[in-house]
Amino acid sequence: MAAAVTYFDGAMLREGTASGDADRIVVRPGQAPAGAPLLEGIITGLFADHHVHLQLVDPSALASSRLGRVIDLGADVDVMRRYKARFENDGVEVEYAGPFLTAVGGYPSDRDWAPDRAVHQVQDAADAAAVIGALAAAGVGCIKVVGNSDAGPVLDDELFRAVVREAAEHRLPVVAHAEGAGQAQRVARLGAARLAHSPFSERLSDEEIELQAASVSWISTMAIHEGEPYAHVVDNVRRFVAAGGELVYGSDMGNGDTPVDLRDSEIAALRDAGMEGIDLLRALAPAAIGSGDLLLLPDGDPAHARRLTPADLEA
Repeated sequence: MAAAVTYFDGAMLREGTASGDADRIVVRPGQAPAGAPLLEGIITGLFADHHVHLQLVDPSALASSRLGRVIDLGADVDVMRRYKARFENDGVEVEYAGPFLTAVGGYPSDRDWAPDRAVHQVQDAADAAAVIGALAAAGVGCIKVVGNSDAGPVLDDELFRAVVREAAEHRLPVVAHAEGAGQAQRVARLGAARLAHSPFSERLSDEEIELQAASVSWISTMAIHEGEPYAHVVDNVRRFVAAGGELVYGSDMGNGDTPVDLRDSEIAALRDAGMEGIDLLRALAPAAIGSGDLLLLPDGDPAHARRLTPADLEA
């Protein structure tokens, strides 16, 4: 069976042919054979969620979800290593940062929801070097640092820079939770590569947006907010993207009642900020066509995406 299709190659839409059987569907570029039916919609790889907390959910639904890659940003590293091995066979790539690195007494060390060994309170530069070295050996893909001045103490500038330097020694980017007035600007200035949350504590100035766009990327995590924080984050994201900043999809899975799947309300929030079409697909960072299971977006809308099946090629 074969059908003419439109697929997303990670950068743009292309025309090709989808063919396969019950075990595997393959999409190849180029014109479909004469007489092949046209499959309406867009084919992509499975999507990526760049901000999840798998210890705060039942992750079993990942195997049948629309997600092919998840990045955990705060958990017991040993649990994450087991999850990584568990879900590899289901075609879901699990990456992880290990524990939140925070100041002594800092967020979320005082939160009941934080699992054991999911938070490390950094004592000094020597402690930072030791814990980051251990995390690198445990296979983390990034380092998660917390700068939440609304909920407690934060690492001072010197210690934050020490964390960034040590992470760089292991070629690990620093992802920062920045919350509170001035924190998004501060963590970017101190060397964070990515913000775990698009800034929501305040409306950034146009100059601050330009600096952010030139120095860090943002993970969306917009739908967890309401009221004034939601208005702030939508406005900040709209101007950040217009300034050329890199924005990637993330739901903060585990923060409240969130699905273990694509979060439709996060897609709606991105649309509120003006993300549509190719820009929206790029933010979802779908896996390369041909590397695993595929999604069909029947009307081109990621919120309506579902797993592509052989039956779709016969329609």
